[in-house]
Amino acid sequence: MSAKPAARIVTFFLITLALSAALLAQSTPRESLLILSKQDHTVAIVDPTTLKVVAKIPVGNDPHEVIASSDGGTAYISNYGGGAYNTLTVVDVVLQTPLATIDLGALRGPHGLDFVGGKVWFTAEVAQAIASYDPATQKIDWILGTGQNRTHMIYVSPDGKRVVTTNVNSGTVSIIEKSATHAPSGPPPNPQQGSAPGAPPPGPPREDWNQTIIKVGAGSEGFDVSPDAKEIWSANAHDGTIAIIDVPQKKLTQTLQANVRGANRLKFTPDGKHLFVSTLSGPDVVVFDAATRKEIKRIPVGHGAAGIQMQPDNSRAFVACTPDNYVVAIDLTSLQVTAHIDAGSQPDGLAWAAQR
Repeated sequence: MSAKPAARIVTFFLITLALSAALLAQSTPRESLLILSKQDHTVAIVDPTTLKVVAKIPVGNDPHEVIASSDGGTAYISNYGGGAYNTLTVVDVVLQTPLATIDLGALRGPHGLDFVGGKVWFTAEVAQAIASYDPATQKIDWILGTGQNRTHMIYVSPDGKRVVTTNVNSGTVSIIEKSATHAPSGPPPNPQQGSAPGAPPPGPPREDWNQTIIKVGAGSEGFDVSPDAKEIWSANAHDGTIAIIDVPQKKLTQTLQANVRGANRLKFTPDGKHLFVSTLSGPDVVVFDAATRKEIKRIPVGHGAAGIQMQPDNSRAFVACTPDNYVVAIDLTSLQVTAHIDAGSQPDGLAWAAQR
């Protein structure tokens, strides 16, 4: 056989392989479940209809939490490392590819994430701080110190005026609120004298933030704000209790003896009727009635659980069973496990991406 026919055969073979790979590639659905694998260093895109993994994207070392942008096209992952790392990884959910790595500088130990007002909000444990990153300018545009040990998880209100964090080693919850806009500092102008010749114009108004620190219990970590924004429920891993905070009063109103030692995450169902608590030290996900504040069920899931994500239509909860290397789907009507998802070793952070 001559060299030319052989070359044609090889070329044809390579083209066939490329076409086969293209045919096998699955597009990202309009709504998808994102699942982090801490051991594989990937985020899996899962079709919520079939519960099949359509793609896995590399996301860097020790990914712990993931959040999707408001348009569902981009995801941000915190590379935690217990404070050893200081980056966020950005991926394109639609094109299923990594986009960038954001260097956070001295803001080490990024963990909790939220996406509000077009910005990524995150905690930085080692820096005892929270901050926001603006994708439009590709800059960190705001930092605030909490003064609390291991500021871990974060919630930001839809209007961006209230931030809530849990501070694990301090055993506290921080409610941080934007105050009224203040006039620029400096002596007030004299209306009779007018401005001095050549004096600089007044600076922009100053925005202040006020922090209320509420002691809740040892190991406060997983928490959620009720859908009506009236209560904060915080699970205290070391105490096995759940603290309930009245948001308008910024006051602890009740502590439940909930028997949730090792609690990792706590989430309201979208309708606000129930709460799910995962624990890494027990075999069950614990479900509470929000109105009666009573435990209603313990759902066996394996040897421990971490991240929780509610399906927005109130049909299912997804729980990452980290020690067992799978994610379970739980029907919110029957409160039964209906499926297991293999998305990689040591699954943890979960998020929902809805393209708009």
